[in-house]
Amino acid sequence: MVSDFFYPNMGGVELHIYQLSSCLIKRGNKVIMVTHSYGDRKGIRYLTNGLKVYYIPQHQLYNQSSYPTVLGSWNFPLLRKILIREKIEIVHCHQAFSVMSLEGLFHAQTMGYKTVFTDHSLFGFADLSSIHTNKLLKFSLSDVNHVICVSNTCKENTVLRGALYPEDVSVIPNAIDTSRFIPNPTAADPNKITIVVLSRLVYRKGIDLLVAILPDICSRYPNVHWVIGGDGPKRVDLEEVREKHQLHDRVEMLGSVPHSEVRDVLVRGNIFLNCSLTEAFCIAIVEAASCGLLVVSTRVGGVPEVLPEKLSLLAEPTTEDLLAKLTLAIENYKDVDHYNFHKIVKESYSWYDVAQRTELVYDRICKEEVLPFIERIRRFYGCGFFAGKIFCLVVTLGYLIWKFYEWLSPADTIDPARDFDYAKYSKRQMDGQKDKPLELTID
Repeated sequence: MVSDFFYPNMGGVELHIYQLSSCLIKRGNKVIMVTHSYGDRKGIRYLTNGLKVYYIPQHQLYNQSSYPTVLGSWNFPLLRKILIREKIEIVHCHQAFSVMSLEGLFHAQTMGYKTVFTDHSLFGFADLSSIHTNKLLKFSLSDVNHVICVSNTCKENTVLRGALYPEDVSVIPNAIDTSRFIPNPTAADPNKITIVVLSRLVYRKGIDLLVAILPDICSRYPNVHWVIGGDGPKRVDLEEVREKHQLHDRVEMLGSVPHSEVRDVLVRGNIFLNCSLTEAFCIAIVEAASCGLLVVSTRVGGVPEVLPEKLSLLAEPTTEDLLAKLTLAIENYKDVDHYNFHKIVKESYSWYDVAQRTELVYDRICKEEVLPFIERIRRFYGCGFFAGKIFCLVVTLGYLIWKFYEWLSPADTIDPARDFDYAKYSKRQMDGQKDKPLELTID
């Protein structure tokens, strides 16, 4: 697994990688994670699920994404040594926002490894940033073995952006650990109607819509209480609205909420509100439904595919429609069967199912032949009249640099790493055994 986004940073992509890796390890696969360093967290760490993590010392450029290096960095030889030491067969990269992920795809294909890419987001086609991002994605996915998307809408978006064949793209949705998101109807205040919002407070999460409807809902329903968790640049707008309308006692701002405490916040509510303007797959609404909350969400991206109609109310991303659907939810939230909601989500989403379907993708690409160098050049040449020639030059330089490192440090001179015995570790955990402290004897 390769991505800029991983623990201790927490989000949808980080949670997806962690849970998928955990289930793959439990199913007998060897999984390692390569990410950039986070503060003092550098070097090699083991997580409690047996996942070995390489924190490569590399600076971040923006929003936890590392600096682009392509060929001018020692990350290439470092990644090569990691892959050889760990006897890796497949390199699975995540998220188009991640520079390390896209570079990992390029380097892995150069070295002849099988590659998989999972896309977690939707992008536009008109604005300048999307145009450049899509061109970079087309370059990165030109010779990838397979692509995984988290929803059918995400698949359509990625196929168009990356100029991919649809048969080379699979849809494997996200999931949640339903054992951690169990309803507790007694936790909600019976004298209030509590609406929960858990989201990054940024523009694309529709915080402007939330700012617009919040005063109207409070004026219509005096017993409505808001619990808003998350942080971001749009938090200032919410605090201004709370100050302007004197809603300090009715709008509770929690700030950033650790994922381990998300369930405790959700069970306090009756209704969960998601105002996103774009969303490939919204894990937050699945977690809320699993806790027995009635979900009100904008009808954008892959959201309509996530929950059945009985568990959610979908609105167009406009103030009027969102206000109407939230009003309907306030009037009908008492009819919700919390444990039935949880049962439906439990039967629909499982990380073990995600891991099993991901293994099928791995099995498929393992049967494919490694692309010859001339075929890679042909594919990159078709990326554009000017861009194609530049891409071919980059691919050729990458190939020559790899051959130089093969001569400088041959693979047979690199010591293999010891494998983590997860079966033994798991048995010791179940038996409640602990490692004995080392005893030093001085004669």
